Amino acid sequence: EFSADSYLAFATSFGIVKRTPLTDFSRPRQAGIRAINLLEGEHLVAVRETDGESDIIMASDSGLAIRFHESDARSMGRTARGVRGIALSEGQTVVGMVVVERDATDLTLLSITENGYGKRTPLEDYRIQKRGGKGLITIKCSERNGPLMGIRDVVGGEELMVITRNGIMIRITQDSVSQQGRNTQGVRIINLKDGDLVGSFTKISLAAVAGIETGPRTRKKRRPVPRRPRIPT
Repeated sequence: EFSADSYLAFATSFGIVKRTPLTDFSRPRQAGIRAINLLEGEHLVAVRETDGESDIIMASDSGLAIRFHESDARSMGRTARGVRGIALSEGQTVVGMVVVERDATDLTLLSITENGYGKRTPLEDYRIQKRGGKGLITIKCSERNGPLMGIRDVVGGEELMVITRNGIMIRITQDSVSQQGRNTQGVRIINLKDGDLVGSFTKISLAAVAGIETGPRTRKKRRPVPRRPRIPT
């Protein structure tokens, strides 16, 4: 359903953020329609649906994150480029964006680095700022940790799947990841072999976890009804 109160928020690797009404995508073409204009070398990092009243958190590979009201990024058409969401130093790139409710109290921000370290940090540790700034430290990107790989908004009870660039995957509970303040290094999430790095990770929602635990429903097999023997006439 294309609600008039819903938007799509886009974040690019160059620190650009853009909001476009969801209704602008209600008439797609077979060949596709343009959603955002990108510069050479720029790529789309994340797209999230918003309700017009939420906060946006963007993070760079340097371990900095900024939280601002989505209304700071005015609504634009599909072909617009967007506005600056987070300021980047030379060589830095955006690695993630999440959209959270302003009054959410049960969420934490999960940060994982390329070297397999991570942590969960309460959302209240990220004060609201004006978009376009450098942001606050979300995790220390030391030599041990390496660059920040990505962020996710998570709640207790959800699970996490982490996969390395060499194709090794683990599945753990979110609660097993230590909850720490912003200005910390986190703990080891996954053991990596030499030369391997974290390539991607995703959360498994509470509903999905419940479905995995209970398993698919199976129908009981009906007992075959024996056929009556034909009586010769």
